[in-house]
Amino acid sequence: MKLLKSMAAAAVMLAAGLFAAPATAQEGPLTIDRLIERGSVNVGVILDSPPYGLLDANQQPDGFDVEVAKLLGKYLGVEVNIVSLVGANRIPFLLTNKVDLVIAGIGITPERARQVSFSIPYSSIDNVVYAPKDRKIESADDLAGLRIAVVRGSAQDTIITRDLDGRAEIMRFDENPSVIQAMLTGQVDAAALTAILGDPAFARVPQANVERKYTLLQQSNGIAMRKENAELLQWVNTFVYYIKSNGELDRVYRKWWERPLPELATF
Repeated sequence: MKLLKSMAAAAVMLAAGLFAAPATAQEGPLTIDRLIERGSVNVGVILDSPPYGLLDANQQPDGFDVEVAKLLGKYLGVEVNIVSLVGANRIPFLLTNKVDLVIAGIGITPERARQVSFSIPYSSIDNVVYAPKDRKIESADDLAGLRIAVVRGSAQDTIITRDLDGRAEIMRFDENPSVIQAMLTGQVDAAALTAILGDPAFARVPQANVERKYTLLQQSNGIAMRKENAELLQWVNTFVYYIKSNGELDRVYRKWWERPLPELATF
C-alpha cells in the first residue's frame, strides 16, 4: 500500500509540475567550472520506481538513485535539483537540456550510447529465473519441458526464447504482475523477471516458497549525459570509481536493497 501511495504521489507531483525541469540555457559543453559557477546540477530521477526513486512521507525525493545524486552534488560542491522523470523521457530530457545528468536506472546499451554518453556502471539490474524451492534449476537446460512465464517482448523473453530454442513452453503475458500471479498460482513452473520486481513480490508471499534460481543477464546501469560533455563524463567516471572504492556506494546500496553492492562490469 505504501508503495502504491508513493507511486501515485509521484505521478501527481509530476502532473502538477513539481520537481519539474528547470529552464536552462545551454551553449557549448557543460564543464565542471560552469556547474560550480552555476552552483547547482539538474539530475533526472524516476520517482515512482522504488527503491531507485520514490517520494518519502514528506513527499520529498528519496531512494537509491536520489542518494547517489546527492553524493555527486556533495563531491562537486553544488546543490542538486532533482527532476522527476518517467522511463520514456529520460533521454529526451537530456537532449533538450532539461537535465544535466540522468541517474535513473538507465541500462547501458549500444543503441542508447548512440544518443548519450554513459559513465562506468554504478548499479545493475539482474534478470532472474524464479521457481519453487523444491525444483532444481541451475541453468537453461533445467528449464527444458517446463512452462515459463515472461513478459512479451522483454529482455527475459528474448533470452529464454534464445536459450530454450523450442524446448520449453514459453507463456507470454502483457505485464509483470500477470507473470508474478502465474507463478504464485501454479500456472507455470518458472518465471523470468527483473530482480527489482521479483524479489519483493515473492518475498511478500513466503508460503509460495519461490526463490531465485539463476541470473539470465546483469544489466549495467550508468549515469547518462549529453555526448558533448566529455569533461563532465571524465569527472563522473572518477566520482563513481571513488565512491565504489571508499565504500560509500556499497553503504547506500545496502540501505535500499539490504544486500551488498554486486560486482559491477567495467569498461
